[in-house]
Amino acid sequence: MCRLLIVDDAMIMRRLIRDVAAEAGWEVAGEAGNGAEAVALYESLRPDLVTMDLVMPVMDGNEALRRIRSADPEARVVVITALDQKQTLLNSIRDGAMDFIVKPFDRDRVVSLLNKVRARVEAQSTSASATKAPARLEGESEVPGGHD
Repeated sequence: MCRLLIVDDAMIMRRLIRDVAAEAGWEVAGEAGNGAEAVALYESLRPDLVTMDLVMPVMDGNEALRRIRSADPEARVVVITALDQKQTLLNSIRDGAMDFIVKPFDRDRVVSLLNKVRARVEAQSTSASATKAPARLEGESEVPGGHD
């Protein structure tokens, strides 16, 4: 079972993501309410995927993303945020996010993304020749709103 770290300062959003993840067959390994907690939990849990909000107290999601990817270049992070600003989202992709979803999100879109990541995790664990650095998922656009 794939393991997920959910990072969002809103408990209701963490609960929604947790419910969708459970529906998709994921184990929620941990939850963080800010970027600093996310970095610390990532270090100890080493989950298969992190969902990361961008606007949070203490440390924002972009800084947490950079720190996680600096510590583990293979880390898989998906940004789930209410920000629908093209440049901010493109910066997240540049900093190593695999993909992004704008809130309010469509449950089916999140389940589809989780299934794609699970397939990638399983393929990498069974293939010694798999690529180490996570890239964007197949068929994804670099432009916000360019994919569903």
